[in-house]
Amino acid sequence: MAGLDYESINENVKKAQYAVRGELYLRASELQKEGKKIIFTNVGNPHALGQKPLTFPRQVVALCQAPFLLDDPNVGLVFPADAIARAKYYLGLTSGGLGAYSDSRGLPGIRKEVAEFIEKRDGYPSDPELIYLTDGASKGVMQILQTIIRGPGDGILVPVPQYPLYSAAITLFGGSLVPYYLEETANWGLDIQNLRESVAESRARGITVRAMVIINPGNPTGQCLSVANLKEILKFCNQEKLVLLGDEVYQQNVYQDERPFISARKVLMDMGPPISKEVQLVSFHTVSKGYWGECGQRGGYLEMTNIPPQTVDEIYKVASISLSPNVPGQIFMGVMVNPPKPGDISYDKFARESKGILGSLRKRAQIMTDGFNSCRNVVCNFTEGAMYSFPQVRLPPKAIEAAKKAGKVPDVFYCLKLLEATGISTVPGSGFGQKDGVFHLRTTILPAEEDMPAIMSSFKKFNDEFMEQYEDSRGYSRM
Repeated sequence: MAGLDYESINENVKKAQYAVRGELYLRASELQKEGKKIIFTNVGNPHALGQKPLTFPRQVVALCQAPFLLDDPNVGLVFPADAIARAKYYLGLTSGGLGAYSDSRGLPGIRKEVAEFIEKRDGYPSDPELIYLTDGASKGVMQILQTIIRGPGDGILVPVPQYPLYSAAITLFGGSLVPYYLEETANWGLDIQNLRESVAESRARGITVRAMVIINPGNPTGQCLSVANLKEILKFCNQEKLVLLGDEVYQQNVYQDERPFISARKVLMDMGPPISKEVQLVSFHTVSKGYWGECGQRGGYLEMTNIPPQTVDEIYKVASISLSPNVPGQIFMGVMVNPPKPGDISYDKFARESKGILGSLRKRAQIMTDGFNSCRNVVCNFTEGAMYSFPQVRLPPKAIEAAKKAGKVPDVFYCLKLLEATGISTVPGSGFGQKDGVFHLRTTILPAEEDMPAIMSSFKKFNDEFMEQYEDSRGYSRM
């Protein structure tokens, strides 16, 4: 049997699941080829749904990609002086422009910009030597999980519902996912008691829990963690000797004022020694998410706190195997953490574009939440942050029965029917994990603001007809 025959390939590759690009997405792609209009709300991909890129970062990267433009006497007629100066600065950091490899950790000058951004955000200095630039946050997450997981006896605590990167990567690296359930009725809050029970149950099965993931703001659930919650988590990680992996890629996307984003690192430092010197923390950020939405550029970083120097060296070795993170993505990251400032030529335009996108996302979060809550047998928490809505759909017993007959998980059945009827491509809640007998779907809040009422109206019409079809005439309870 040859090494790439299906029967002989790595079983972990076969076991890994990634619902965001799973069955629903493949069916949506087929329908699109057949000429049906599909609204891809299955993946957080803002530009694919019509969001315009921010001007300043694109100007800077364009000049870096085509440095001969800088020699053109008319360059100042097309590009603002601050974009020209920034492009020259970034080109000066490279050893041969964007076509040359950088240090495997990323360009030192950009890592310094990231460290300054973190210090300004948190009020505590950050060491550029402990910041690695990565091809999007996903690559950083995978490097760290690969370093932590030694085999099937190693468990990683992951919030459920979770972003399937974690379940897929843990499976690929041969580890065990240890779920901790977020409480939907408490706006997807986290219960420390539930965490303790998850760890105790895993230990009873011989699993050593080694790390804990938090996604803040939440994906797919959209909640923002409070400082009190973060303190509890950090104390818990300290007691249990767990590495905390802080997925903070949506930190710029917050749609309410009561609970702003606060980083796990800031809360840890505020707690002071001994805990601030003990908890091992790795934080992740990216240019893909946030309101920049530069998903295809694959720029990200990870920052390590309290990680022993020898381990940092090993993580450097792992990064070195890929030689270098992509350099244009690094430059996007540099501009994101060090955007135009008041007084700069490009500042007003940059601020206006940024405010426009974030203001519109805030409105869309509200339209979508209200739309779902107006539907029969659907209930949805408000999206406090990130870019997703995760409504619970209460499926009647007849629908669950019909799904079984069709050989489908009930929420997959519902989402496929929704896709066929409306062209709206979502992700079933089962792809993220959920409590038994409870069903959800995840959709992004990214369709254009002017299209949102029509999309929600189309969803409502489908849902109400679906419920009419499958509800028991004896008066199945409504929500």
